[in-house]
Amino acid sequence: MQQPAPSAGLRHRTVEAPAGRLHLVEQGSGPLVLLVHGFPESWYSWRHQLPALAAAGYRAVALDVRGYGRSSKPAATDAYRMLDLVEDNVTLVRTLGEERAVVVGHDWGSNIAAASALLHPEVFRAVALLSVPYAPPGGPRPTDIFAQMGGDQEFYVSYFQEPGRAEAEMEPDVRGWLAGFYAALSADTMPAQGEPDPHFVTRDGGRLRDRFPAHRLPSWLSEDDLDVYAADFERTGLTGALNRYRNMDRDWEDLARYGGAPIKQPSLFIGGALDASTTWMADAIDAYPATLPGLVSSHILNGCGHWIQQERPDEVNRLLTGWLASLQS
Repeated sequence: MQQPAPSAGLRHRTVEAPAGRLHLVEQGSGPLVLLVHGFPESWYSWRHQLPALAAAGYRAVALDVRGYGRSSKPAATDAYRMLDLVEDNVTLVRTLGEERAVVVGHDWGSNIAAASALLHPEVFRAVALLSVPYAPPGGPRPTDIFAQMGGDQEFYVSYFQEPGRAEAEMEPDVRGWLAGFYAALSADTMPAQGEPDPHFVTRDGGRLRDRFPAHRLPSWLSEDDLDVYAADFERTGLTGALNRYRNMDRDWEDLARYGGAPIKQPSLFIGGALDASTTWMADAIDAYPATLPGLVSSHILNGCGHWIQQERPDEVNRLLTGWLASLQS
């Protein structure tokens, strides 16, 4: 579905935040919709949603999460714990002169959006989760779970845990690494069934990029789009982004008092049928009546990979704007 042209263009701003500054891009006017990206992305991953939401009558705001893009990148690893990222979102809503907002997240942004809604229901009146379903806090320690995955292979989250290790693979060729990672999780370029899984590395010094598709960009990613992402990470490095993974045990401890807690606000889930982040968490989707009692609708897009709002922007825009309209009725 072709979206009508918005009445106002993109506006870049930086605002004061607990970590220093947050960079955001906004478009439109009306009720606030906060868009939170995942790894390894930026505000730019919402480039298709900003004009569509503005045209539908919303003030759409996409931020660079701390550690990314033009936002501040604290040096301390523990400055990227979930509680700090939630506080960034709350501060951003207040700084924008709003009392309440709808929060929409993708990938890690989905976890951040869910935690924001869970911890601050007075601020975040509804939540949409893309690719990663809501799993309430609790259960075993995350690093213990990841250590048991993969058998003689190492799960990528465990690979990301040690400071400097993943950076040594990524930063000598940021553009090439990003291109391979995006392709590995996209529907039209991901490895075929039976080929080595790009979510794992061999334990004998293997690299993730050894399993990436070579010299193939997914259809949703142009050379110019890749240049935007690469320029950001060539400037900032990958440590700020990777530090999100290095705080998962801290998050587990910080959020223990919310163990099993549901998110009661109106919610939406959109996942890709070919996305491991969605299929691995099928149990979380099955638990929706208990964990998301306010769920308005849930959608699995056939033939879609992980980068859902970029792979299938028209469908995602239609589902988002339809859901948002239902909140006003």
